[in-house]
Amino acid sequence: MGPEISFRPHKKNMNFNNYEKTFRKKAERSGFSEDNIVACLQYAEPIIQKKLPVIFNTANLAALVGYKTTYLKRAVRFTPYFYRKFLIKKRSGGMRELVEPLPSLKEIQDWILNNLLYEIKVSRYAKAYVRDRSLIENVKYHRNKNAVLALDIIDFFGSITLHHVEEIFLGFGYSSNVANLLAKLCTFDGVLPQGAPTSPYLSNLFLKSFDETVAVYCVARNIRYTRYADDLTFSGDVKDLDIEGFIEVELNKLGLYLRKDKTKLMERNQRQIVTGIVVNDKIQIPKSNRNFIRNEVHYLTKFGLEEHLKRTKNKKTNYLQHLMGKINFALHINPEDRKMHGYKASVKEIIEKEEK
Repeated sequence: MGPEISFRPHKKNMNFNNYEKTFRKKAERSGFSEDNIVACLQYAEPIIQKKLPVIFNTANLAALVGYKTTYLKRAVRFTPYFYRKFLIKKRSGGMRELVEPLPSLKEIQDWILNNLLYEIKVSRYAKAYVRDRSLIENVKYHRNKNAVLALDIIDFFGSITLHHVEEIFLGFGYSSNVANLLAKLCTFDGVLPQGAPTSPYLSNLFLKSFDETVAVYCVARNIRYTRYADDLTFSGDVKDLDIEGFIEVELNKLGLYLRKDKTKLMERNQRQIVTGIVVNDKIQIPKSNRNFIRNEVHYLTKFGLEEHLKRTKNKKTNYLQHLMGKINFALHINPEDRKMHGYKASVKEIIEKEEK
């Protein structure tokens, strides 16, 4: 469908009338019939209204992303050759395999993310992978509550399939062929790859209706709800938080399932953890993390860098920077933490000494 010409409606001044004039002129010059032009414009109008680029076919997308049509066809036909696999350590122990797109495919995915996905808003209850939202916003929502319920989704990205992603692009107004092409460019082995830049935001779009359904249910019961990637957090009174069954049913409708061994109900007299952060009275990193930083700084200042690394058999070449990163994160969570400011000053002094 459509000519091999493409336009990107400008967010500020490109409206459908302007697009129609420009499109019609080029289409007539290319020899298209009036019926074909009308069909193309009917297809384009709802897409332009969403401030999205009009994509009729593979050639249009290729022109927009700056790659040859043959390259896009190879990328969706021989997908494994456009990714590299590597292992990373999981916080809970063991290893996780990630797949990352090669630079050329990543560039195309970045274009899709910035020009298509970011134009569509996700639920305000989704706190991860969204501009101007953060971990801090997620945890603050549940600070100083009587009880906190934490639920976790099994194999989050791996459960969001090519079909799910195709449905998202169909919802943007694209044809089935274009939606299928875009979905294949954003998936690996039929699911969202964890290393692709498009995967996080696509996961938020996939769960948009779920987030809104759960939010309505929770508001009616005086429960606070947020989702940070695959972590679902609810807070309120204990008697109101008996909602795991409802959440499970809603997730199952989407082909998603809860990780039962990670379900935690934390009352006020317990340490309440939301996405790794303590939220009881004041927001801060867990005590074990604070103790680690305190001990590292203590022995650093007592023995010096070289002796400390030798005693702890630490071979990290960027050890000081890594430690400073942990301190900065703690201060990001709680900027008023005086002790952490003191640790930062001590490590900064050591770094400056090492650089001389």
